[in-house]
Amino acid sequence: MCGIVGVIGSHSAAPLLLEALRRLEYRGYDSAGIATLNNGHIERRRAEGKLGNLAAVLETKPLTGITGIGHTRWATHGAPTESNAHPHGTARVAVVHNGIIENHAELKTELQAKGQVFTTETDTETVAQLLDLHLAAGMTPQEAAAATFPRLQGAYAIAVIFTGHPELMIGARHGAPLAIGFGEGEMFIGSDALALAPLTQRIAYLNDGDWAVVTRDNCAFFDEYGASVERQIRLTALTGAAVGKGNFRHFMEKELHEHPAVIGDTLHQMVNPATRAVGLPPLPFDLAAIQRITIVACGSSFYAGLVARSWFENVAGIACDADVASEFRYRTPPMEKGGLGLLISQSGETADTLAALRYMKQQHQHILSLVNVPESSMERESDAVLATIAGPEIGVASTKAFTAQLAVLACLALAMGRARGTISAAEEARMTDALLEVPSRAAEILDHSAAIQRIAARIAEARDVLYLGRGSCFPIAMEGALKLKEISYIHAEGYAAGEMKHGPIALIDRHVPVIAIAPSGPLFEKTASNLQEAAARGGQLIVFSDAEGAAKLANIAVETVILPDVDPFVAPILYAIPVQLLAYHVAVLKGTDVDQPRNLAKSVTVE
Repeated sequence: MCGIVGVIGSHSAAPLLLEALRRLEYRGYDSAGIATLNNGHIERRRAEGKLGNLAAVLETKPLTGITGIGHTRWATHGAPTESNAHPHGTARVAVVHNGIIENHAELKTELQAKGQVFTTETDTETVAQLLDLHLAAGMTPQEAAAATFPRLQGAYAIAVIFTGHPELMIGARHGAPLAIGFGEGEMFIGSDALALAPLTQRIAYLNDGDWAVVTRDNCAFFDEYGASVERQIRLTALTGAAVGKGNFRHFMEKELHEHPAVIGDTLHQMVNPATRAVGLPPLPFDLAAIQRITIVACGSSFYAGLVARSWFENVAGIACDADVASEFRYRTPPMEKGGLGLLISQSGETADTLAALRYMKQQHQHILSLVNVPESSMERESDAVLATIAGPEIGVASTKAFTAQLAVLACLALAMGRARGTISAAEEARMTDALLEVPSRAAEILDHSAAIQRIAARIAEARDVLYLGRGSCFPIAMEGALKLKEISYIHAEGYAAGEMKHGPIALIDRHVPVIAIAPSGPLFEKTASNLQEAAARGGQLIVFSDAEGAAKLANIAVETVILPDVDPFVAPILYAIPVQLLAYHVAVLKGTDVDQPRNLAKSVTVE
């Protein structure tokens, strides 16, 4: 969500902060700001909207100083205005914050009664005012921090600078990620290792509840009780190379065209093409002994989990639940000891999914996470991790990370099936062969997108769109609807095709496109029957199918996209690509901000 960066450097801080914030743009934001220490005094520059607006402000009113903090804000409390943009502060202190201070109203009342004057609508200003109160009472910055952080309830990552202390920053985390970067005579703070990658590769991550006192040459770590602790300095695999769009119009377009390579790279780490067998990295638990899997995720990652639920049940014959993370832990479900908690997150920082992980640990589950970001919180807190090799995904709407997740989950289902004896070596080899074909089949789809662009013109005029699918392709219908909503702002819903007549059929008329995810296979005839019902009500039927399925539906479809023939096992991976492409082309036609759609953030680090 919000992005945080801080620097104690040897050169002007503002350009470094601005460039680091550009690397955090993909997280989503609606305002930005920077504060530096100029001759020991705090100066701020803030702007509503994109970083270009902040850059323009800095051009006319430059900031000097070698110590500073920066922030990209995704509005929670208070409108996305310049006055509500971070950093917030007083004459004594400036603060940037990612998260939500849940007890801010209570603290604000207390602080106002003591004479503190608030000027914004944000919860973050409460942190600055509480620090200011302690500083006014004569506390040192470290003492003020130690007195402030225990008073805060909620999720936060915080970075602070102080008047009169030109070589000091203090950072803290509770429920939101924060990292410390170690340079040569320079130190850095960042909410994202990607932001720090051009500055240093030596990174230490704060544990939940930690806070850190950062000076030019060192960093002292403290736990939530104020005790001094050590935190490991790691070499990050991320590089400082800029992530560019190349010859593509948008990051999303570039990332859509990376599907074949990403799926191939992800499969390469898990599949031996010579033996046609899946080989997982060593796991600290026995797959054969697992009796139930509980999948928890958010957004597109949840839809990947729903596909995986079908695979685990059909291929591995194991009981499997799937739930959205924001609901899961509030149900407080009882969990039999020794089950497998399977968490899926592109960022590895999703707040609700991390909370579910911790709940599962309390319920004595083995914890296995799928993440795309190395060294993320989820990776560090899991018993084991399966990595998706998708590379940085800058577009807010997930694309290549989704198919990479599906590739990993398909491999895990095969490994589970072999471990449990529900599939033979020959069946594993057949399905593995099908997986290994997906990258080349994905490239075929990308090379023939004219039909999808033509359909996009029809969809762009719609007010409502229905997506239908069955079995493992039902979640792909939901993924298609989500992508259309996210980036084109057209209302869309994904339904199990058999559920259409239990309500959604009332919406269908000649103005409502009905998009069918209908590959040939065991469920095709059932899906076709549902589509006949939609066509009979005037629905404008758009079919994604293979040649055989398209021929059978030719008499009722107004548009057809013919996809390569593939084994039904891998169809969800392949069919995810054209529905994402369709959403992209619709958004381009409508002129929306494809890479950074309104109101959305890449990594949702608050509940």
